[in-house]
Amino acid sequence: MTDFLFGPKQLLRLWLAAGSGLLLAACAAPPSDVISLKDMGSFFVGGREVTISGKPVKEMLLTPGGAPTKIDPNGVYQVEQAYVQYFIPARQRGKLPLLMWHGGGLSGVEYETTPDGRDGWLNIFLKRGWAVYNADAVERGRAGWAMYPDIFRSEPVFVTKNNPFERFRIGAGPGSYNKDMSQARALPGNQFPLEGYDNFTKQLVPRWTTTDEAILAAYIALVDKVCPCVVLAHSQAGQFAYRAAQARPDKVKALVLVEPSAQGDPQQAAILRNTPLVSIYGDYIEQDARWPVIKANNLKFYEVLRAAGGQPEVINLPQRGIRGNGHMMMMDRNNQEVAEVINQWLTAKGFYQ
Repeated sequence: MTDFLFGPKQLLRLWLAAGSGLLLAACAAPPSDVISLKDMGSFFVGGREVTISGKPVKEMLLTPGGAPTKIDPNGVYQVEQAYVQYFIPARQRGKLPLLMWHGGGLSGVEYETTPDGRDGWLNIFLKRGWAVYNADAVERGRAGWAMYPDIFRSEPVFVTKNNPFERFRIGAGPGSYNKDMSQARALPGNQFPLEGYDNFTKQLVPRWTTTDEAILAAYIALVDKVCPCVVLAHSQAGQFAYRAAQARPDKVKALVLVEPSAQGDPQQAAILRNTPLVSIYGDYIEQDARWPVIKANNLKFYEVLRAAGGQPEVINLPQRGIRGNGHMMMMDRNNQEVAEVINQWLTAKGFYQ
């Protein structure tokens, strides 16, 4: 038997060698499934002050058993701000922050945990090393809303429980919803987790049709605060992503548009000629009553972009063999697979390492 005796210098060399090996192993390892954060927090951005006058003072009981108090609605109000929650991973692999902008009648919750309890895109991209900024736009969620008709010019729009099922290509059109999901008529092969549909409808919030300018102003204020960045926008937010990029082409470095429902300003299309952008579409579009028109309108805007020197791209998931995705693909059972399609596109454009 041979005895091995190590002095201080030999032990130090062994420790350094082991440490180097561990470091190399860590560098070569894929992103961890555990979220490790360098920082997280939230802030409000944008908004304005509005003065209301000429309203009657009311005496109200605000709490049962409390004392009546006078409520004077006249004065200065803070309105039209957006709420943003951010998460910075300990090891960043995305070269720029990823801003997530939600669709109409929804809030930033759509990117969080899925209705059936799986990771949403916020966690998925965070685990891949992206710094994520998830917003509640003006008049949504924690951003709050303002008085109607004093500040917001129109009344709010509410949707019923059956509306998203029939409109977001989960169910087979009008009349396909049933509160008993076993009796609902989902599209064949649809990837939405039907057992979580009731939970999904709990995140629906009112929206207004006259607040687009305020929403865009708040998003541009967000871009000014945290960018350069990549913007990932869904549905209604597509138009805000296009227009924010047109307003700040030096700060919005790429656009990922998940079934955008509206477009940018065609008169300013040339501004986007050097901005990488892609629109991603799911399944069942050709058989839907609305989505062929919505998609065609975006592709017409693409023609204007190409004529101006741009190179917009389209990813049709069914053509890649990824089937069953409706309008809420960030919640679908294969949301990890769709997220990887986006991550691969961003990698190819040089935004991920």
